[in-house]
Amino acid sequence: MYRSETRPYWNTNVARHRGILRAVPAGCRAALDVGCGDGLLAWKLAARAGRVLGVDASPVMIAAARERAGGAAGPEFVEGDFLAVEDARLPVGGFDFVCSVTAIHHLDFEPALVRMRELLRPGGVLVVVGLAREQSVADWALLVAAAPLVRAVKVLRRAGGPEGMPVAEARMSYAEVRAAARRLLPGVRYRRHVLRRYSLTWVKPGGQGPGVRP
Repeated sequence: MYRSETRPYWNTNVARHRGILRAVPAGCRAALDVGCGDGLLAWKLAARAGRVLGVDASPVMIAAARERAGGAAGPEFVEGDFLAVEDARLPVGGFDFVCSVTAIHHLDFEPALVRMRELLRPGGVLVVVGLAREQSVADWALLVAAAPLVRAVKVLRRAGGPEGMPVAEARMSYAEVRAAARRLLPGVRYRRHVLRRYSLTWVKPGGQGPGVRP
C-alpha cells in the first residue's frame, strides 16, 4: 500500500488510467511507464504486472514517486531523459506492456515512439495518451463544443495534481500525430477523447499473447 493513497487526486490524465489498465495483457511480466510523474499510474500497474519500471526526466517527480512508496516494495523508478537514458533495466524487447500518459509531447515524438516500440516484446501492448494542438476547423469546433463539459467535470471532480509537474505546449497537431503513428505502428488504433486527449493502442506483431483486453 503506498502512502499517497490517502491523498487521491483526479485530473484529465488520471481519467485515462482506467482504459490504460484494461489494456494490460493477462500474465504481464514487465510493464514500463514512460514519463511516470509522481508514480500514481506505476503503482496501479503494480497490481497487474510482475515488475513495473517508471522513467521520468524530472528529479522532482522521481523523488515524489519514490516518496509515494513510503518504504513499501513496488515499482522501480529511473530518473533521466527517456531518449538518452541507458539502464540495464530497459532492455530491447524487455516489456509486455509500455504506456505513456501526456508525456510524449515533451519528447521528440517519432524517436520516442520508436523506442517504446523497440522495448516491447512481440505480442506486447503499447498505449500512449497524448496532448496535441488544434489545427483544423474540426479540431477547433470539437474543442469549443466540449469546453463546457470539460469545465464542469473538472469542477465536479475537483481536478488537481502533484506540485512540480512539468508542463509543455504540444507541438504536433492531432492530424500529424495520427499520420506519424500510423506510419510507425501499422495497425495502431487512434482515438480522440473529449477531455482534450488522444490515445494510441498497438499490439506488436509476432507474439502469441492475448493482446488488448476488450
